[in-house]
Amino acid sequence: MFLSDAVAGEEYFVKNIETEDEELESFLFSLGCYSGEPITVISHIKGGCVVSIKDARYNIDTDLAKAISI
Repeated sequence: MFLSDAVAGEEYFVKNIETEDEELESFLFSLGCYSGEPITVISHIKGGCVVSIKDARYNIDTDLAKAISI
């Protein structure tokens, strides 16, 4: 299942980042989004979703949400 399919308000754990883009993977790692970390979708918005990672909130676009396996 991907982050784009997650139910808002539920906590999930990141299983894998499925991208060939090393820069994108580094960016997500810098946010604290890597395998084994908890992630919560706060809400789904047009063009993506708002997520909580390590007590911080981020807007993630749909393409990025589809790269995060939970």
